[in-house]
Amino acid sequence: ANGYYYSRWIKCMWSSHDLSDMVFIDNYIFNKDVHIQFNSTVGEYVGYTEHGVYNARNWNSDPNILQQERAELERVCKHNAEIRQSTVTDKS
Repeated sequence: ANGYYYSRWIKCMWSSHDLSDMVFIDNYIFNKDVHIQFNSTVGEYVGYTEHGVYNARNWNSDPNILQQERAELERVCKHNAEIRQSTVTDKS
């Protein structure tokens, strides 16, 4: 297909039952290459292309954007993981 391909993949990863090692990763992908990534372990955006570095610098300088992205670990990841984990535990 001609044109451009843009997507955003959000991942929540953990291995412990108490969710203490959970990591939130937010990938911004252009033409199948990650150009910006937020990793909750790092706590800020990292750019992997010239455009990504430019945007990461701008987004990292805005405390509101960073605060919102950092809160996603609790709001999205831990909230949904607790629901899923309790569902599995209830059935076993």
